[in-house]
Amino acid sequence: MQEQIQKILKHNQLSVTGGRTKILELFLAQDDALAHADIERKTGEKFDRVTVYRTLQTFLEKGIIHSIPTSDNSVKYALCKDNCSEGHHHDHHVHFMCSVCGKTLCIDEVSVPVVNLPAGYKVEQIQMIVTGVCKDCA
Repeated sequence: MQEQIQKILKHNQLSVTGGRTKILELFLAQDDALAHADIERKTGEKFDRVTVYRTLQTFLEKGIIHSIPTSDNSVKYALCKDNCSEGHHHDHHVHFMCSVCGKTLCIDEVSVPVVNLPAGYKVEQIQMIVTGVCKDCA
């Protein structure tokens, strides 16, 4: 996994630091999305909030992760699987939030439908969030 982490960071022209390595390792090991607090808790190390925040912002800007708004107006983050590029996310898939366990999952098998807007409008991002009971809780 360390080789994969180094490859991702170097591909995105980021230096390999302890914080970036640990946070990226968490995303690679997770099936579900992570909130800022989850990352702080799961790192097992004492990274300050600012370091975690800056790392998440850098990963977002570079297209390594994407953000998912939650029902409580916070944000979770998940690994981009479609080789998003810097400043351009094209992870157009459904996000599923389990009402029992609270997990947020990317459902890559289901695409978000194309939205045709009137002339003069430009789509920047489409979010589709489905709430229900996940297969583990059903």
